[in-house]
Amino acid sequence: MPNGCSIRALWVLNNSLDTVIFSRRFPVVERRWRAAWLSKNDTSIEDPVEDTVLSSLPTDSELASAFSERRRREGSLRGFGIRVTQSTGGSDSWVDDPITRHIIGIYINKEEEGEGEGEGENHLLWPLVLHIKGLYSILVLPLVEPKHVKVYARLCKRSDCGNAIRKEESLSSLLLDLPSITGACMVAYAIGDIVTGDVIEPEVVVSASPLVGGLLDSLTGSIGISGISSRAKPVASPVPPSAPSSTAATGAVASDAPKLGSRPLDKDALQSFIGSALPFGTPLDLNHSNISSIKVIGFSSSDLPPQDIKQPAWKPYLYKGKQRLLFTIHETIYAAMYDRDEIPDSLSVSGQINCRAELEGLPDVSFPLTGLNMAQIEVLSFHPCAQVPEQGMEKQALMFQPPLGNFVLMHYQATCSLGPPIKGFYQLSMVSEDEGAFLFKLCLMEGYKAPLTMEFCNVTMPFPRRKVVSFNGTPSIGTVSITEHSVEWKIITSGRGLSGKSIEATFPGTVRFAPWQIQRMSSSISSFGSTPDEDSDNETDSSNNMINVEDFLMDKMNKDLPPVDLEEPFCWHAYNYAKVSFKIVGTSISGMSIDPKLVTIYPAVKAPVELSAQVTSGDYILWNTLGKCPSAATAKA
Repeated sequence: MPNGCSIRALWVLNNSLDTVIFSRRFPVVERRWRAAWLSKNDTSIEDPVEDTVLSSLPTDSELASAFSERRRREGSLRGFGIRVTQSTGGSDSWVDDPITRHIIGIYINKEEEGEGEGEGENHLLWPLVLHIKGLYSILVLPLVEPKHVKVYARLCKRSDCGNAIRKEESLSSLLLDLPSITGACMVAYAIGDIVTGDVIEPEVVVSASPLVGGLLDSLTGSIGISGISSRAKPVASPVPPSAPSSTAATGAVASDAPKLGSRPLDKDALQSFIGSALPFGTPLDLNHSNISSIKVIGFSSSDLPPQDIKQPAWKPYLYKGKQRLLFTIHETIYAAMYDRDEIPDSLSVSGQINCRAELEGLPDVSFPLTGLNMAQIEVLSFHPCAQVPEQGMEKQALMFQPPLGNFVLMHYQATCSLGPPIKGFYQLSMVSEDEGAFLFKLCLMEGYKAPLTMEFCNVTMPFPRRKVVSFNGTPSIGTVSITEHSVEWKIITSGRGLSGKSIEATFPGTVRFAPWQIQRMSSSISSFGSTPDEDSDNETDSSNNMINVEDFLMDKMNKDLPPVDLEEPFCWHAYNYAKVSFKIVGTSISGMSIDPKLVTIYPAVKAPVELSAQVTSGDYILWNTLGKCPSAATAKA
């Protein structure tokens, strides 16, 4: 049996209805499984687990029933992942490995001929890759050899637990021999994106003017395409602003991805994608953008590359049209600001360089990365199409043969060379049970010079377990609004960008809450009683009175309990914080850069090179100086 990935079948289930709403079987792959099963069993040596393995695919109703039974037995959709008191021999949690929350087995009740109803035996179906996306569970069954399934069946019956190093059979060593499971995971994630309409591409900003380095507001919603003419380049769709911006729209986000959005399951679209991406059950190209473009544009004899050039797998057809090369440096900054002498502030930058190469043929693109020394790169990874022949402290040469559409050329982790874009402190003190006094004192863009521009900046004080009734206070700049559970301060709003200077902003005030009502849980953590779940992965069966330990703690932390009633300290009410969100455009803040003049294309063509950069906030937290705050302990020399 080959080592490549082949899929026997896949199912999409509705988590709330416990029914299969879509399924696809691949008879060609199933015949290979049956042939392997018959050849392995054609021996005089008896195997006690042979009769417990399912030799054929179940029906949709049988699979839905078995999956529902596993959920009841394991306490949630994913299961315990570790052996607990509720675990039974033969179950996934009995194996005592967290990977069984993602690679699962189910038991199909098959009735033998001549037996009465309900007298069938349970047969193991493994390995099923489980991916939960939105309201759906996606199950993908890859092709493995029958001996591997029998090994897992024995692991489920083993008296001891865990992956002992000296054991001949362990789940870790078993999975290392099954690369098809990795491919099945990729299939499951691709199907999940199609089902929920989350098919997006990395953002690449296109300049509307001929100047290099044009910028545009980022796109965070669904990305669409306005049209593709025959044998011509894709046309970028207009982009609605997703966040306040200081300038008018000056360009467009280039994308080939079709606009899906949130919608009911489109079975025709799913069938079409599977037919193109997984012909006869073998994954070829799971890139939805490639599949859609090929269907719209098609192929012609002009798409064939020269015989002396090998066409890479990531470029199934050749581009035709106006040529250009687009780069976007997108960085996300994370911060924990304490304003305390004993706790240092934490600041980190996560970045990526997105690329879109609208180039004819199969050219090679190369350029040196500048600013590596200043950026103090901690982690660096590249797209499979990239080659890194030279390395140095300040410059690193990069060469790649670009695929179609938008793609992430590289990821990196770095430090912020310019310091935090927002400094200051936040204080909150409860003057009574239902009233708190707060004070903000912030400094924005200190040390940041043009062309860096802050397009917007908002500060939010969240109170997820208290209802905000009113607030009193006037900020030195900006406007304030309240919601049921938060107070939002808009320091820089749409049309008022901040560039080339720094400003100070203060906001003293008070906030009043509705009277506090304590909701106590009827069961303690020792009883592991059933609790209602808000997430599909945390569902429990009240009849069995059991729940995953991790899910129980998370659920208990989110209940309306004051911190005095909670042993777990990392909860909503133990700490107070404010969250800052902003966007900066102009250049990177880590020092990572690309010089468009040093980008070379071989064979040489006249193609403009455009570069843009933007910085957005991740979890940028201002911890309450007067309250508790979590921090990592530093090792003492």
